[in-house]
Amino acid sequence: MSLIVLSIPIFFFLIGIELLIVKMRHLSYYRFNDAVTNLSCGIGSQITGIFLKTVTFAGYLYLYQHSPLLGKIPTTWWVWVVLFLGVDFFYYWFHRLAHEISILWGSHVVHHQSEEYNLTVALRQAWLQGAFSWVFYLPLAVAGFPPEMFVTVASLQTLYQFWIHTKLIHKMHPWFEYVFATPSHHRVHHGVNPKYIDRNHGGTLIIFDRLFGTFQEEEEEVVYGITSQPKSWNPVWVNFEYWIDLFKDVFAVHNFADKIKMLVLAPGWKPAEIGGTATYKEVTPQTFKKYDTDISSGLNYYILFQFAVLLGGTSAFLNLQMKAPFLDNLGLKAAVSTLIILSLLIIGGLFEKRKWAMLLEFSRILLAGMLCYWVTKDLASTSIIMGVILVHGIISGLWFLRFRKEF
Repeated sequence: MSLIVLSIPIFFFLIGIELLIVKMRHLSYYRFNDAVTNLSCGIGSQITGIFLKTVTFAGYLYLYQHSPLLGKIPTTWWVWVVLFLGVDFFYYWFHRLAHEISILWGSHVVHHQSEEYNLTVALRQAWLQGAFSWVFYLPLAVAGFPPEMFVTVASLQTLYQFWIHTKLIHKMHPWFEYVFATPSHHRVHHGVNPKYIDRNHGGTLIIFDRLFGTFQEEEEEVVYGITSQPKSWNPVWVNFEYWIDLFKDVFAVHNFADKIKMLVLAPGWKPAEIGGTATYKEVTPQTFKKYDTDISSGLNYYILFQFAVLLGGTSAFLNLQMKAPFLDNLGLKAAVSTLIILSLLIIGGLFEKRKWAMLLEFSRILLAGMLCYWVTKDLASTSIIMGVILVHGIISGLWFLRFRKEF
């Protein structure tokens, strides 16, 4: 996790470069509401990961400690190569099955919901994906690969996938395209064109797709998103909407076998009792209507300011959450995490002009000040920090009052 957190400044530096190039070329690869929602999902993924990864890592550690190969694997360069291949192999199978099994799709669908394709999409991660994916890597623990090696390689494999979420790179050299996952391959993976659905699952390598029959070359222009649009900028809602709809349908079906099929067959499979399975429709960039909402430019600037503050605070929290005052204070850690998730929820609501979001925003500003005091009350610079927080609260409250009629 530390490698991912340490890479956050690099992510935003590269996003800035991509955004600059897009603006200079007058390309419409970014939308503000979409990009903020992508980043909000990424923030939420890191926050939930603080608690989730502790549990899932314990499972890997337990199997490693009881492995008959414990301590017998050397840390030579070729072992790192073998582990890299193992991590990418098991990632391929989790990723593929997450597209082919309905209940698993709920743990991954968030990453595909954006109807744009840019570097912010790489950070759009489902909050509970780790609760499902970790099981696939357990054979590596039984094989005796030390946890610290596994975490390092898995993090590097995740970091690799950041740069392939761009439309600015067309094709790489043929040999590279044959072996490694590239932007071209991954654009296909994010497509809702029928020929592109459930193709190119590789994380770092594309050879497993070639080997197991899921490879597809990029041909016609890709249309991005999912076949059933979420129609929301709320990162909390988009993380759970699929499961809510799935289990509503499961409970509506009377035949028990059909209930099980809806959980284990391909996403979207439904018995005739509730309408049957819909077929994939051909789409083009001209016929596909993207989800969008309209708010004033002033409210957009307000959201940008609050999101930037939230982003800075979250980055500090992620870097400090294993240090004082958070290390031994689970309640404080949970309180900060809750405020961050609440803030993401409200920002999504503001994009949709929800009245509840307007009411909660004033409460959030007050709660943020109180929580910051709790975190910093024992620091020597508390008075300075609280002064900054007070100014931020006053400015935010007065600024936001200007937009109350929009709701």
